[in-house]
Amino acid sequence: MSSRVVITGLGVVAPNGVGLDAFTYAIKNGVSGIKKDSELERLKFSCQISGKPNVSAELVAKYFTELELRNFNSSGILYGVIAGMDAWKDAGLAIETNEEPDWDSGTIFGTGTSGIDKFRESIYKIDDFQTRRLGSTAVAQTMNSGISAYLGGKLGLGNQVTTNSSACTTGTESIMMAYDRIKSGQAKRVLAGSTSDSGPYIWGGFDAMRVCTFKHNESPEQGSRPMSATASGFVPGSGSGALVIEDLDTALARGARIYAEILGGNINSGGQRGLGTMTAPNPVAVKKCITTAIKNSGIQANQIDAINGHLTATSKDSLEIQNWTESLERKGINFPYINSLKSMIGHCLSGSGSIETVATVLQLHQDFIFPNINCEDLNPEISQIVDFSRIPQQLIKTPIHIIAKASFGFGDVNSCIILKKYSS
Repeated sequence: MSSRVVITGLGVVAPNGVGLDAFTYAIKNGVSGIKKDSELERLKFSCQISGKPNVSAELVAKYFTELELRNFNSSGILYGVIAGMDAWKDAGLAIETNEEPDWDSGTIFGTGTSGIDKFRESIYKIDDFQTRRLGSTAVAQTMNSGISAYLGGKLGLGNQVTTNSSACTTGTESIMMAYDRIKSGQAKRVLAGSTSDSGPYIWGGFDAMRVCTFKHNESPEQGSRPMSATASGFVPGSGSGALVIEDLDTALARGARIYAEILGGNINSGGQRGLGTMTAPNPVAVKKCITTAIKNSGIQANQIDAINGHLTATSKDSLEIQNWTESLERKGINFPYINSLKSMIGHCLSGSGSIETVATVLQLHQDFIFPNINCEDLNPEISQIVDFSRIPQQLIKTPIHIIAKASFGFGDVNSCIILKKYSS
């Protein structure tokens, strides 16, 4: 096999667009998917807005049988299966019904929790002595590996089928794990991605921590404000992103369209030492993650044209920008373009890294930088080190050759991927 690894398929279920066409239009035009959430209001959450994908019953019926939907109650699996199967089809791969599994293809599809609504429903039935009414799919919906198990069965995957879980780095980590598996010759292609459930049972803990904004309950689309001076916390979101990661020779042999090449990356942890805690990143580890990703990719820091950051609209945004400037040894007007998809979709937690990587790949493939909405009042701590022009407020059409995507998560864990425009 080739030593090169490429991306050949994309799928997305996001708050501002379900499917590649709708999502691409939304990110180019700064369309927000954040809305008032009546359930959060009813439950008296401080934050009463959220980003949830709009998935119709008609769409769901195209991916699940009536039997599968009986007693089904897992939004995360729902989003992940749609995104995953869309990515598979987008890559030009058939969904085989043969008895023989596809030994060369697998999936590494992450999540934070699985089927939390189904789990709650199951607890109530058990407490009411109705165990036999749980249904035969309760376990499949509530086990963390439920999403990869569903995708593995629907696509007949015979290589590694597993689920990773590393908080907000889950999606980018899954892509790096897929890259490593293909690079080592253990698979020809891997469906990589991540997903997150919707709803108050996922988001309640964050609301209790006071890390979600409460200032925009009547102006939802203005609520998520990464890098803004008036940022007041993140907006909870959900959804899924999926990417088909493939060996270059295998992709070329079947005439696949190639969106981008993965040059390399890095995954590490700050060990909750120094300034690192369960909820705060160790800046030494963040910078080491970025610089090692660049080194592993065989490029120089000055070759990076753009960054899609983690940037959650919390007090840590300015620290993240500082970490980037020190890692790249670039600042002011010399800093790459940087944006945050969370301004449009909120923080999709375990689904964030994969959804944001899909957006990152689209920028690279189509030569554009999507705008940062709600950032007209740039945080002064950021404006001191990065020129405002590097944080675009409008769509920019410009050639992009190399782009970086990073995610940083609870537990002091980090992941950074370097992507390049494909050339033979």
